[in-house]
Amino acid sequence: MPHALIPTDTATAMLPTAGKTKPITVIGTEAIRQTFDEMCLQQAINSRLAPGVTDLVLNPDAHCGYGAPVGCVLVSPTHVYPGPVGVDIKCSMSLLQLDLPADAIIDKPVRRALINAICERTPTGAGRGQRHAKKARRIDTEVGQLALIEGASPEVCTALGIPPEWADRCEDAHHVGHDDTRDALAARLQRHLDAAEFRKFDDKVNQLGSYGGGNHFGECEVVQVAENDRARRAAEVFGLQDGKVAFLSHCGSRGIGHALASHQFRALQHKFATWDIPLPGQDRELVYAPLGTPEADAYLDDMALGANFATVNHLLINALVLEAFQEVLPGVTGQLVYFISHNIARREIVENRPAWVHRKGATRAFPAGHHALAGTVYAETGHPILLPGNPQAGSAVMVADEGAKLSCYSVNHGAGRMLGRKRAIRELDQRAIDQSFDAADILTNCRSYPKDEAPAAYKDFDEVLKSVKTAGLATEVARLKARFVIKDGDSADD
Repeated sequence: MPHALIPTDTATAMLPTAGKTKPITVIGTEAIRQTFDEMCLQQAINSRLAPGVTDLVLNPDAHCGYGAPVGCVLVSPTHVYPGPVGVDIKCSMSLLQLDLPADAIIDKPVRRALINAICERTPTGAGRGQRHAKKARRIDTEVGQLALIEGASPEVCTALGIPPEWADRCEDAHHVGHDDTRDALAARLQRHLDAAEFRKFDDKVNQLGSYGGGNHFGECEVVQVAENDRARRAAEVFGLQDGKVAFLSHCGSRGIGHALASHQFRALQHKFATWDIPLPGQDRELVYAPLGTPEADAYLDDMALGANFATVNHLLINALVLEAFQEVLPGVTGQLVYFISHNIARREIVENRPAWVHRKGATRAFPAGHHALAGTVYAETGHPILLPGNPQAGSAVMVADEGAKLSCYSVNHGAGRMLGRKRAIRELDQRAIDQSFDAADILTNCRSYPKDEAPAAYKDFDEVLKSVKTAGLATEVARLKARFVIKDGDSADD
């Protein structure tokens, strides 16, 4: 029998589960709710009924994932779940604001030169690292190990040519181990190295400063700040400059994160099989570990290692992008607006008690006055939320409203897939896709834009944003309009 969503308001609904269990909170207009297929809803139910789970939110970009849907929030005060984090640990968004007027990149030869300069520094492709880019940073293995342990510490940033102050513009500039120390991470990493669990570790370390494949991208934008006092005030705090150029990036922890996550799935699946423990929904991707056990400690340490790598990866990409702009357009300056993750579990206060909030394809959304922002520059505005749409519809910078409490202070991480990759490749027309980019005057580094990444493969971004706004979760501060895109045609990393 099909699962029935029960509307609770124009852009909210609930998905009942078994017995007296708290229903799943669903964010989305009626049009968006129709995009949730049965498998996505069943994955949500399986996740909600898993041991220790107290809350589950389905965001408007939700679609099928591994175990848990991409686009969900899972809360547990007692357990950790690798599936509702995903295989690309701390896949994230970052935005670099450049002091460069939009008119400076009108000419196609300038944009083409910028594309070339960026690609000479930041390689794309699932297996590519810095040795594939002639002007990239060469990463010393010792520095790479330090990045895994310390994240964006002053020492790591200085060694890689990253402005150390950019760490202040990160959701989390560094992560620590299960016992809140770096020592736990150092010991865990050494254990992995001693056991040779990283295949070609040096190559993986040299993926710092690279995008990877699939849905990861770099995108040159023009900032359009919304015309209202709240948006202008938030933009000032965020460092957004109306009518100027910015650069938006989407990527994660690359081969390091994938190796760490895969190791955890295998280890926990082996435990479940050995102990004959029933799997939630009979799904091998919904393995878990109770907090305080050696298995949970190991997962939290591995997640932190991958998250630290992703953080430094993003900051190095932004440093290399700024360097590329300065090569083509001397004198340009740039500042990081924000770096925020959407594949991570974080310890937060939920309903007055600590819990692990797992966000898989979901973004933290703390509004003004939230206790976690006290003492930061975002205390009176809320922090920036970076939501990619697609190059033709644009992307958005938002800020959370008080209503975000409904969704455990989370929003969607983008538009969300409408077509699976195989279906998009089978059904979409390559010529029409490429012509649509020409018509929009958006350049790319691709000879042919990947069919499975075409705008038509994703949900209607304006309808997704309408869901977020109407549900009272967040307000738009600025729209980002693409001028060129850096992509790769390989399979997605997350």
